[in-house]
Amino acid sequence: MKHLIKSFLTISFLINSVLTMAQLAPAKGLAAIKEDDLKKDLYTFAGDGFRGREFCSPDELKAAVWLAEQMRLAGMQPAGKDGTFFQFFNVQRNRISSASNISIGAKTLRLWKDILAIESIASNIDADIIYIGAGTKEAIDAANLEGKVVALIPTYDGLDLNVAFPEVRFMQRLALLKYRTLLAGKKAKGIVFLASDDFTKRGWAEHVRVRFERGTYKLDDGSPLLAQSSAALPAFWMLDKDLSLIKNDHVRFNAHILIDQFLYPSVNVIGKIEGTDAKLKNENVLITSHIDHMGVREPQKGDSIYNGADDNGSAVVAMLAIGRAFHKQPARRSQLFISFGSEEPYLFGSTYYAQSPTVKKGDIVAVLNADLIGRNTIDSAAILGTQDANNTSVLLTKMAMQANNEGPKFKLDTVWDTPNHKEGFLYRSDHAPFLKQGIPAVFYTTLLHPDYHTPKDDPEHIDYKKLRKVTEWMYRTAWKVSNSAERPLINPEFKYRR
Repeated sequence: MKHLIKSFLTISFLINSVLTMAQLAPAKGLAAIKEDDLKKDLYTFAGDGFRGREFCSPDELKAAVWLAEQMRLAGMQPAGKDGTFFQFFNVQRNRISSASNISIGAKTLRLWKDILAIESIASNIDADIIYIGAGTKEAIDAANLEGKVVALIPTYDGLDLNVAFPEVRFMQRLALLKYRTLLAGKKAKGIVFLASDDFTKRGWAEHVRVRFERGTYKLDDGSPLLAQSSAALPAFWMLDKDLSLIKNDHVRFNAHILIDQFLYPSVNVIGKIEGTDAKLKNENVLITSHIDHMGVREPQKGDSIYNGADDNGSAVVAMLAIGRAFHKQPARRSQLFISFGSEEPYLFGSTYYAQSPTVKKGDIVAVLNADLIGRNTIDSAAILGTQDANNTSVLLTKMAMQANNEGPKFKLDTVWDTPNHKEGFLYRSDHAPFLKQGIPAVFYTTLLHPDYHTPKDDPEHIDYKKLRKVTEWMYRTAWKVSNSAERPLINPEFKYRR
């Protein structure tokens, strides 16, 4: 009997050892991840030829065609719709029409030059404009604003501006949040914010004007185009150089704002490496990135193409390299390699896919997403969805940590993964819609840098040694998930907080 027990324990130990070894990434796969391939692919994908791959543009679609061909060459099978690598979807856009007109007194203002409309809302205003100076609560309480357009210099008190792109956030959203309800309560007809310092003038010149001019976007869900609403108080930005226009009493502000509406196509690109296990190959591990960036915009230091080499060309070429690795050595489960379209407006491609996947939702085992993985100190990186209340899956976190220890051995920045981090980075890339659907996911990143969302995010600034290390980390994790007998499950303690 003792002999039988001993034999059984020995066999069990050997089986467990074999299973453990099977989860170690194979040398053949690791050898397929090459620094030269990453560099070659990125110089093409994030070169000027695709003009920054702006979402919902022909440049995004051209980049998608290139990417599909690279997937085919990497050994992937098409896993989109109708036997192709593509899953198309539409995006709705509202944009202020060039037929709109705004004037103060006898002077006609040039839209996007002299005045910016913050939101794409149809409106008609014919009212006196009153200037109250600094927008303090005392000044607002003391003034009779009923039926008037209120011009003010917004204040920063009560706002946390220690964030990325504080000028954009303040001018696009935070000033509105601070003043709109207060002024609506005073029965004002509209708001004109005055850019009067370097902070707001820099925002106007570098980012905000173009964002406002492009309008607002929404994932097309089959409903009518974005509804027109006059309920919200119309709001504008002007430069203080035109302050003399509004300092006199009984000056009229006239605005006739018309809206153009469009549907634009965008696309997800999807490839597959099929697993080897007769049963488990029906389950899929997703390795994801996004195609698009910001296109051609306002020049900065002589460059107007926002190439997006790190955001998110770095993850796209890493995804291709991981595909080559699995093609060299397939795993038990299958892998889906997805690069989503229209991430920049707000995760439209991944939201569409999470709602309408090309495989059964229950067959999606986990999502390994990457965004910005080629910059900053070579020995450090971050993985979000693993810390404390942000831990999306205990087993998936364990596998990712093991993969780091077995390979790149990054020092992990855990600060950005804290639940109350002001940037909310866990919810700002393409894994987030899957978390909302209850699918385990983690997010690989090397975090922000000064070239983020500027024309200087170019291929020559990428650290290719580091990019290869992050790619290896993702591959090692994917290999573990693809071969494990146990599926990662969503952590029941995790709560989606966006």
